[in-house]
Amino acid sequence: MAEITAALVGKLRGMTGAGMMECKKALTEAKGDLDTAVDLLRKAGTVTAGKIAAREAREGVIARYVAPDGRVGVLVEVNCQTDFVARNEEFRSFADEVARRLAADPQASLEAEREGLVAKIRENIKLARHARMEVAGNGMIAAYIHTGAKVGVLAEVGAGREETLAKDDFKQLVKDITLQIAAGNPLTVSREQVPADVLAKEREIAAEQFKNKPPQAVAKIVEGKLEKFYQGYCLVDQGFVKQNSEISVKEHVASVAKQLGDEVAIRRFVRFQIGEAAA
Repeated sequence: MAEITAALVGKLRGMTGAGMMECKKALTEAKGDLDTAVDLLRKAGTVTAGKIAAREAREGVIARYVAPDGRVGVLVEVNCQTDFVARNEEFRSFADEVARRLAADPQASLEAEREGLVAKIRENIKLARHARMEVAGNGMIAAYIHTGAKVGVLAEVGAGREETLAKDDFKQLVKDITLQIAAGNPLTVSREQVPADVLAKEREIAAEQFKNKPPQAVAKIVEGKLEKFYQGYCLVDQGFVKQNSEISVKEHVASVAKQLGDEVAIRRFVRFQIGEAAA
C-alpha cells in the first residue's frame, strides 16, 4: 500500500480544494492514487467544479469564430492552469465551441460543458472574457489568431458601398488590419479616441523631461513626443508592418480605398492576449 504522505495530501488539496481529512481519507481508500482519490471526492460530493474554480487559471487559448458572411464575429479567452492542458485538443475544441455558440447567441451558457471538462481534465477552466461584434451597415468582420493561440484579434472594417465587400482588395485589407493589430498592439483606432487623462499624462511626462529648456522649445518637444506616442498607441498612426513601416496604416487604408473607389474605415477592434484578464 502506498504511503499517504503530507506532501501527497497537500497535492490533492491543491488539486481539489477539499479539506485535509477528506483528502487523507480519499487517498487511503484510493491506495495513494491521485486520480482515483479525486473521483472519490467528487462522488462523495466533497469536490465540485465550482470548488476547483477557486484555483488560478492563467494559461489558456484565444479562440475565434466569424460567420461565413463576415457580419458576426466573436473572440474569446478561455483559461486553464497549465500549458499542457492549453495544448490539449479537447480543451481547444471547447474554446472553439464557446466562440461559435456566443456568435449564434450572445446569452448562450456553456457552464454544463465547462463543468464536465473540469471534471474530466481536473483543472480549473474559465471563460475569462469575450467580445462579440455584429456589423451595422456595410462592413466586414475578420479575426486572427497568432501562432500558439496566445494572441487574438477581432476587427470591423466598413465600406461605403455593399459591392465593395466582395472585392478581393477589400478582403485583403481587412485581413492585413488584423495582422497589424496583432503585431503592433495598438490601444485605439485613432488619436481622437485616446482618453484625455492618458494624453495629459503623456504631456506632463514629456514636459518634465525637458523642463530646463526654454518654454517655446519645450512646447515643440512635447508635440514631437506626442506624435511618437500616437504612432504606438493609435492603430492608424502606426507604421504599416507589411510595408516595413514605410507608410502609416492610415496611408495604406487611403491607398486601398482609392483603388476601390469607395470610402473605407477601420471601425473598431479588440486584441486579447493570454493573461491580461487575470492581471
